[in-house]
Amino acid sequence: MSQYSTGELAKLCGVSVRTVQYYDSRGILPPTELSEGGRRLYSEDDLSKMKMICFLRELGLSINDIGRLLSEPEPEKIIDLILCEQEKALREEIEDAGEKLDKTVFFRSELAKRMELSPQNVGDIAYRMKTRTALFRIRRRLIIEAVILGLVEYSTLLLWIFKGIWLPFVIGYCLVIIASIPLSKNYYDHIAYICPECHKVFVPGFKEVVFAMHTPKTRRLRCPWCGVKKYCVETVREEAVSNG
Repeated sequence: MSQYSTGELAKLCGVSVRTVQYYDSRGILPPTELSEGGRRLYSEDDLSKMKMICFLRELGLSINDIGRLLSEPEPEKIIDLILCEQEKALREEIEDAGEKLDKTVFFRSELAKRMELSPQNVGDIAYRMKTRTALFRIRRRLIIEAVILGLVEYSTLLLWIFKGIWLPFVIGYCLVIIASIPLSKNYYDHIAYICPECHKVFVPGFKEVVFAMHTPKTRRLRCPWCGVKKYCVETVREEAVSNG
């Protein structure tokens, strides 16, 4: 019968040596025997047991749960039941994913029937791909600056709540409001919008952008080219892309 050292067992199961040693220390996977030199040796049964432990860990069972499970008489029956339930859950997930895939394919085909693939559409797609990186950088900078302002506001608020010192909050709040104006204006100076109806890129007024209904990537605006008011996709002005 084959015997494995701690390192060999760890390699066969795709875990670290420290993991095997930890399971040994917890009494979950003691070695079958010790060599004359004191080396821990594991058998084929130990290898199978280790693979089962790794799988149970993947299912989310804690070390304590696995230890209690393996200490039960005939743990194979319990493990078989767990595997049976896992199989049912996975089959349900596969079935659900299949239904979602069918719906996705159907709606894409329906959408393709209604959309005319024109040079204008292709140009729109190319433009959006080109500006994606620039837009990411602009949004990231805005988020960092907003987080800094938020920390100032909430730290001074906590100081007021727990220490009763209100003056830093008033000053900080005023500074946040003052700093928000140039931040918003700077963001506005770099963005434009793509109309989903005519696919033209346009720059709305600052006031219109501020008060328009929006999602993280779109804003409900009226296109100056076709006059349609819809949720327009946010993009970057050409000069912002050029400036990198």
